[in-house]
Amino acid sequence: MDFNTALMTTPSRTTAGLASLFVPHGAPTFALQPGAAGAALAAMAARLPRPRAVVIVSAHWDTAVPTVGAATRFDTIHDFSGFPPALRALRYPATGCPELARSVAGAIEAAGLPVQLDTTRGLDHGAWVPLRLMYPDADVPVIALSIQSTGGPDQAWRLGRALSALQPGLLVIGSGNLTHNLRDWHAVSHLGADTPGYVRGFAEWVAEKLSAGDTAALIDYRRRASGGVQAHPSEEHLLPLFVALGAAGDGAPATRFHAGIDEHVLAMDAWSFTPALQGDTR
Repeated sequence: MDFNTALMTTPSRTTAGLASLFVPHGAPTFALQPGAAGAALAAMAARLPRPRAVVIVSAHWDTAVPTVGAATRFDTIHDFSGFPPALRALRYPATGCPELARSVAGAIEAAGLPVQLDTTRGLDHGAWVPLRLMYPDADVPVIALSIQSTGGPDQAWRLGRALSALQPGLLVIGSGNLTHNLRDWHAVSHLGADTPGYVRGFAEWVAEKLSAGDTAALIDYRRRASGGVQAHPSEEHLLPLFVALGAAGDGAPATRFHAGIDEHVLAMDAWSFTPALQGDTR
């Protein structure tokens, strides 16, 4: 099913629920030095109604088939090396909710997508770093959901659309980065190069298309956006944006609640998508 067909056939939410979010997780050191982006994530969590549970979609869990994390408790995965030892001392003792995880899997299956459950995997740093900033007491149940980099933006958007059928009270958070080019990160870090022009340029192009509701252009960003391929040599760090966008349903206004650049090459922009009420023509 292509984007235009899915847009016509996938049901949208009928009541306004929690916003879905796209948040940055930056480099692993973001957990130790959250700065302005971390403060923006914490402030957003404080503004939102308290969720019944969080569905966290991390760029660092990439599977062939959509997979729902249904653990009762999640271990903290330190999936990185070469960073300060203090990072490995951090823990995020998240509690899962297998019952709601099965509901998430059911919604994905009902949308015609294959789905699997995983009852053992913990939370990678793309999940626990932003969650630790937003819900530091680890007192909100968590459901992890994988991305499928082989499916590209269209499949990620359709996965999000499946989540739009979930009951109110579940907060969908896509965790990635608007730009993510590790080769350029190494060049800037080790050779002292300047921030590439595409970093700001691509972030602003995304902002323009999100504000205009131009989902088709966003899904086709690799052809339509100057610097799109350079911003994402591989797509896994942008795909959570499409899941969050799809989860909000039709007519969901997009609001950027943080903009900035870390490590010279990581656009740390954060976005919220607010589901529209039935009959809302926005």
